[in-house]
Amino acid sequence: MPTYRLDLAYDGSGFHGYARQPDVRTVQGELEAALEPWTGGVATFVAGRTDKGVHASHQVVSFTCDDLETDRVVRSLNRRLAPEVAVRELREVAPGFHARFSATGRAYRYRILNTPVHDPFRAAVVWTFADPLDADAMHAAVQCLVGERDFAGFCRKQGDRSTTRSVEWAAWRRRDDLVELSIGASSFCHQMVRSIVAVSVEIGRARLPVAAMAEILASRDRRSGKGAAPPGGLTLVAVSYGADVLPRPAWVAETS
Repeated sequence: MPTYRLDLAYDGSGFHGYARQPDVRTVQGELEAALEPWTGGVATFVAGRTDKGVHASHQVVSFTCDDLETDRVVRSLNRRLAPEVAVRELREVAPGFHARFSATGRAYRYRILNTPVHDPFRAAVVWTFADPLDADAMHAAVQCLVGERDFAGFCRKQGDRSTTRSVEWAAWRRRDDLVELSIGASSFCHQMVRSIVAVSVEIGRARLPVAAMAEILASRDRRSGKGAAPPGGLTLVAVSYGADVLPRPAWVAETS
């Protein structure tokens, strides 16, 4: 039976996260319902299970089923799932491919609109934050996260799962009224990026010193963190597989 890879993007504002849940609207639930006329019903697997309100500009899903006319299926999915979900590509891949377990890296972006008044045209995809933020201090703070680290101080614990992750890069920058984080890693644990953002903001507004990020990391204690930033500012932007290099923005190479 063929294995298929489906690449998609979505606005997570109207969903209770990616993963299927009873009695609530999720990306996986909508996608599998749209696939059912073509597949007879399949279980899909995803590269990263985004939380309620989190977005994706590049998410990857895999599933197995009988032969599909991929072009027709893509057109059908986009008619049914628009405007919140867009299927970019559907193609057959090598047997054994798994969207989650075959992935070698993921990259996220977090955007803060650093203004006293919200922008209604961007409000769903940013965290509007009024206090002035020092992006240089925030950038300096996250450099301690690069490498293989135990992120227990930034992660919501889920059973006995390891909280050790390998971060390839982490960088903040300011562009006019936008303060933006780019971070890439082998994988992320639950609420890791949003927790890093929350601490970064406290540093950026001078309520914590730059060294606080390293201290929380070293503590391995979730209680020492500063909670989690709102989900709307977070977007999954890239997933890598095999020998592919996880793409990082050009500005990260210039500033990290």
